[in-house]
Amino acid sequence: MILDRSRTREVTGVFHSRRTLDDAAQDLLLSGFDRSDIDLSASPDEVQRRLNYAVIPPADLADIPTTPRQPFFGDDDLLGAEAVASSVLGCIVAVGSALFLTIKGYEAMAIAMWSILIGICAGAIVIVPIYRLLRREHVRGLEPVAEWDGLLIWVRVRAPEKEAQAQEILIRHGGQAVHVHEIDLEKRPEDLPMHSLRPDPWLGDERLGRP
Repeated sequence: MILDRSRTREVTGVFHSRRTLDDAAQDLLLSGFDRSDIDLSASPDEVQRRLNYAVIPPADLADIPTTPRQPFFGDDDLLGAEAVASSVLGCIVAVGSALFLTIKGYEAMAIAMWSILIGICAGAIVIVPIYRLLRREHVRGLEPVAEWDGLLIWVRVRAPEKEAQAQEILIRHGGQAVHVHEIDLEKRPEDLPMHSLRPDPWLGDERLGRP
């Protein structure tokens, strides 16, 4: 199902190093490009699945509208997300522990000490699955495969001077097959963030309200 379709103009390129790709993206941000206008290619297995496992050169993949993309997140963004997520979950566990110990009649000092300790431990424990989720390509050993195949970047541009600037930045950081194209982008449900998350595991694939 197609949610939205729009025609846009982009500068695209191919990188064979995650580090240089991240450097180029950070340079784009420092040069005034909006983060929401920068996309990267999805994981190799997602690309193959969406394209029916066809063997297509990276430079050609960049011009295919159905090539799966993902937003750009640098290491600093991921570290911040991991810290916030673990802190929030740790605080929730600490508050829950404090309420439980209060009901049990523990003294205030013991409640404070135990709830803080439990919250810290919970935050340290949950950061592992959070790390694996946000860095699943690295955890699964897919980064070398993705770098060998070629990492794609798309930068949406709305003015000729921005086109030239984006091309110059990508080429300066080692981008290959850098070019400008116009493409019809389609937004599907699977392109939305957390599209696979189901609040109720007993629900099927049918839409709500459908018998």
